[in-house]
Amino acid sequence: MNEHETSDKFRVTSVPHKSLNYVIFTGVPLHQDSYRVKNGKYSISVKARIESLPIAPQPGQHWIVRGKCKISKQDRNGYLIDQHTYDSPKYAECSLPETGEQLIKFIANESDFKGIGESKARALWDALGRDFHKIVRNGNDASRKRLREHLTDDSIDVLFQGYQKYANLRDFNWMSNKKIPVSVQQRLIKYHGEKTLKCLRRNPYLLMAFGMSFVQTDELARSEFSCKLDDENRLSAALEAVLFDDVKRGNTYTPPKLLRANLIKLLNDKDLVELAFKAGYNKAQYLLNPDTGNFHQTATLLMESVIAKRLLKLANSTTSRFDEKANKAYRKAILELPYELTEKQHEAVTTCLGNDISCITGGAGTGKTTVLRTAVRAFDSLKYQIHAAALSGRAAMRLRESIGFDTTTIAGFLRNKPIVPCEKQPLHLLVVDEASMIDVPTMYRIVNHVHPSVRIILSGDPDQLPPIGCGKVLADVVKSNVIKNTALDIVKRQDGPSGIPEYSKKVNSGQVPLELSIGNIFFHETEKKSIVDQCTKLYAQSPSSSRVMAPTRKLVEDLNAGIQKTCNFEGELLQFMMDGDSYYQNLRRGDEILFTQNSHSLGFQNGSLGKLISVEFDEERKLYGKIELDTGEIIDITQSVLDCIELGYAITLHKAQGSQFPRIIVAVTKGRITDRAWLYTAITRAETEVHLVGSAEEFEIITKNISNANRRRSFLLTLLKNHKN
Repeated sequence: MNEHETSDKFRVTSVPHKSLNYVIFTGVPLHQDSYRVKNGKYSISVKARIESLPIAPQPGQHWIVRGKCKISKQDRNGYLIDQHTYDSPKYAECSLPETGEQLIKFIANESDFKGIGESKARALWDALGRDFHKIVRNGNDASRKRLREHLTDDSIDVLFQGYQKYANLRDFNWMSNKKIPVSVQQRLIKYHGEKTLKCLRRNPYLLMAFGMSFVQTDELARSEFSCKLDDENRLSAALEAVLFDDVKRGNTYTPPKLLRANLIKLLNDKDLVELAFKAGYNKAQYLLNPDTGNFHQTATLLMESVIAKRLLKLANSTTSRFDEKANKAYRKAILELPYELTEKQHEAVTTCLGNDISCITGGAGTGKTTVLRTAVRAFDSLKYQIHAAALSGRAAMRLRESIGFDTTTIAGFLRNKPIVPCEKQPLHLLVVDEASMIDVPTMYRIVNHVHPSVRIILSGDPDQLPPIGCGKVLADVVKSNVIKNTALDIVKRQDGPSGIPEYSKKVNSGQVPLELSIGNIFFHETEKKSIVDQCTKLYAQSPSSSRVMAPTRKLVEDLNAGIQKTCNFEGELLQFMMDGDSYYQNLRRGDEILFTQNSHSLGFQNGSLGKLISVEFDEERKLYGKIELDTGEIIDITQSVLDCIELGYAITLHKAQGSQFPRIIVAVTKGRITDRAWLYTAITRAETEVHLVGSAEEFEIITKNISNANRRRSFLLTLLKNHKN
């Protein structure tokens, strides 16, 4: 067998294998300059990832492939022929057969042209000849008039729709020739039309909007589109990339010195940097703060300004809210409680009732949800319609259990109709729990989704992990002292002997506890290479009450694999049939499951947890098994659900934020995101018991490492403080 770089043009004759990820298709070679079969002395086989192809291969299609080709001898009915095998070719192009017999047979056999048999296809070709493609491509009334001589209106619709699918291939093939990644091509074709592609031809740097980095786009633009170094589109794209990278790091503005330094790194030319500032100014990519000299990405500054304006309007309301009616509702809500509130909790409830916007903050277990439950019941007595939301699905579920009112995720809330008071229901209250997780873009969408008269309560712990996106809304709101905030400090959830409240407070303040193991907190000195094994052993001691937290996706995957192998190695695999082939997921009956996407229609949310209770394949209903959520609800596993689930013995901390577990095991390793806020948040996820696994040295480094949130540059705080009055 030998291998070399080559290309082949061929007609697909069969698709012998198709899985969730890969497809194998075979065919006979065609002449490069025509559609005639070359000869019968060799055949072609291609194996490729489905996501790398512009369209699903089907018999009758014509393809051109380029890449490394292995040539081997195959025995076909006693004859030795060459087999050209391409494994993941670097280029693959598909097209309709252009002429004659092949086009007739393709339309007759292709499912996209259902209802147009060979006789109709032949009649079309005989009548239209080479005008066929032009007529069908136009798809206008004149085309319909020509086609009605041979087809019904329904068949004409089928022909137009089927042809449109293949007409897109011209764009795919153009983009492939320009070496645009297939994943980007698919997004462009799926969500954008010819207008976008025309813009791309003029300005290839628009590809950055579809997930390509500046470096990737720049290399392609200069090699395939002949863009010059001083092209204005190139320079403004470089500026946009630097500003956006800073936003991705959580910042909402960039100091001039840092911006200039990063631009020099990217463009490697100081003169071009000056031209980039000019190009960015011309395109309104940034606004320069005259007081500080800082650069603000235009969109981010707009969002912060809108947020600040709304919050200040609510905070500066002169209407007296805590009147006789409010006091009566407050007293009624207090009487319904089975226990006494602390003085601070009383203060928090009355503050919520007395202000159009207020905050309830405090560490885990200090009774924030108790305050919310009491305040919300009082608002309900005052005839307010309650809207309660949290960022993650699990946090929303916990909020619903705590306050006794319907809740939703922020994403679900934003999909619903905006909150606009009316004569029938003039009073509305919005409660946002776990508000420390809310970033600037999310808060911007929230305030634009509710009428200015809607009252707001923000609840959370500003010392926990900062949002994934830019900004630190809750921390800025609290620090500004513009909005009434009640900070709860007496721990109500955990029993004193557990030691968790005191321990977490020390970590949060940057102090290393004198004893790393104390009360119900156990520190396991462990080498980095043994962390997975140690966490697995600890999990196996009490599987029903444990959850493992880790800082990286890679470590989470390793932990899940290790725990599954140790604790559920005999569980029956999730197997199923697809297109006549047998497949399996590396999930076993009895596994803990994490949902990674939202699906309100199917009954789960990103972060939902459950257990795989059935792996029975129902071929008729296309169901692969069942998952029982920790709420008790049962989810049927369909094809779409398969793409949303993974092992959940171990999870990242962002998935756990807003949730508690009886016993948590924390993999303590230095990393980009592991700071004292990360460690503090991880410890406070536990209700009764904490196991810390790692080295004391790294634990100390992480504890003393100032929280990443404190390093974030956010302009919202300035906007709030400068407009107090």
